[in-house]
Amino acid sequence: MIETERLTLRGWRDGDVDEFMRVTNTPAVMEYLGGVRERDYFEAAADRQRSVQETAGHCFWIVERQADRALLGFCGLKILGIGGEIANDIEIGWRLREDAWGRGYAREAAQASLAWGWANLDAARIVAITVQANQRSWGLMERLGMRRRADLDFAHPAFAPDHPLSAHITYSIERPI
Repeated sequence: MIETERLTLRGWRDGDVDEFMRVTNTPAVMEYLGGVRERDYFEAAADRQRSVQETAGHCFWIVERQADRALLGFCGLKILGIGGEIANDIEIGWRLREDAWGRGYAREAAQASLAWGWANLDAARIVAITVQANQRSWGLMERLGMRRRADLDFAHPAFAPDHPLSAHITYSIERPI
């Protein structure tokens, strides 16, 4: 568990899928992730996160607001698993509910995740991926000090090569000295 000034990042629990799905399975939140999904998508994602947490000690953790324990989404670290040259890199990722956007929660959770990663993992760099159209996401990457790495861009295997969400851009941040 990681605590920041306003947030708690924690592992997935039984019952999180329903609330996570309720607050993040919206057209706005899922716009660059393939659109609104069925429940089995969220159950499989939660199972993957639990498995990653058990085997690696980290995952895309649930993000809760401390003031009211509201589930805001997820943020954390995992092995990317796709993307050619970056397939085995540590990825930082986030997905927050729409009413949490613009309040600094994603940045706060991402900074805490990066700090945890540098303190606990032997990674030379941490990467983040998105589509070019997702300006909010890559804007946060830049505010975190990540830099665009066009040489690491790739076609996401979840989408057909000609799909608008296939072309993924990559940002990275090197381990602080």
